[in-house]
Amino acid sequence: MQNDTVVIRDIDIPFGRLVSIMLKIMFAAIPAVILFYLFFAVLGLLFAGGAGLLTGILAR
Repeated sequence: MQNDTVVIRDIDIPFGRLVSIMLKIMFAAIPAVILFYLFFAVLGLLFAGGAGLLTGILAR
């Protein structure tokens, strides 16, 4: 069996290209954060609302 290893010693990325990559990542993260917030807000409303309804029914 052959054991070939690859070692990366340096990556040369121009500064402008690096800034472009970072901006793309930032702009891609904004909708993801909004979707996660909405998802957990809906879950919170479902569970908190369900618990409130259940408490109201049991209290009668």
